[in-house]
Amino acid sequence: MDVLKKRLKNRLSQFVSSEELAYIYDSYDVIGDIAIIRVTEKSRKYSRKIAETIMNVQKNVKTVLAQTSSVCEDFRLRKLDFVAGENETATVHKEYGCLFSVDVGKCYFSPRLLYERMRIAKQVVNREVVVNMFAGVGCFSIVIAKHSKVEKVYSIDVNPVAFQFMQENIRLNKVYRKVIPVKGDVKEVIEKRLRCTADRVLMPLPEKAFEYLPCAVSALKEVGGWIHYYDFEYAKKNENPVEKVKLKVAEKLQSLGVTFTIPLDRVVRTTGPNWYQVVLDIKVNFCGHNNTRIHENVL
Repeated sequence: MDVLKKRLKNRLSQFVSSEELAYIYDSYDVIGDIAIIRVTEKSRKYSRKIAETIMNVQKNVKTVLAQTSSVCEDFRLRKLDFVAGENETATVHKEYGCLFSVDVGKCYFSPRLLYERMRIAKQVVNREVVVNMFAGVGCFSIVIAKHSKVEKVYSIDVNPVAFQFMQENIRLNKVYRKVIPVKGDVKEVIEKRLRCTADRVLMPLPEKAFEYLPCAVSALKEVGGWIHYYDFEYAKKNENPVEKVKLKVAEKLQSLGVTFTIPLDRVVRTTGPNWYQVVLDIKVNFCGHNNTRIHENVL
């Protein structure tokens, strides 16, 4: 992608002044045969030229869409405007031998998390039960099912369209018995069906992870397990975003009476000026009597 970015910048420099080039985003996402660019008010007039340049560089791209809003609301949707190519938002994305059918206008999908998906899959040991609290179209769940000897992955999402695509992706990847699709609010699903069930819990929804942390703990077996926690954090130049996330998570877990360690923490990616996506791999250990306290916090 770095080579393609340089090629994109070089080609755009033929049409755009160096001053205006500074307002054009360096990166863009490719999901299947769709490219998604980000534009500013100052770069919007070059959208068509940016799109044509991308399609010339990446011959597999048939559609270019411009993201014109931030990701927001419970379904994590963003406004996408058609720019060039075929006016289509549905595609099939390939990753690590897996196929993901998705409509980028109706479901959240990030190709930038492919490393994280495989990183988590490699940690899953034989016969584990995994709960994916915010599964979307099933990416984490299916990569785990295809690349580990997991027993089951309960794959939960509240977005009915994402749930339909998840079911389709389970079929496409032939992981029927391993990935169990569940539609509904994750708090209700875990409280009614999945308390004390999981060896490992995934929380790939940074906007809501902190709020749902007690729920994640309640899903773990009484002997404990792992939580893969993702969060967004703002950090000034002299601040460490990872340490800020660790501090608030530690305080929350301690308030729940949970003992834990954090063997891994890191910045996954930058998401804007001074904004970072952070992941914590949390090893939780707690006794059965703590479940009552956790239950109270979930409610």
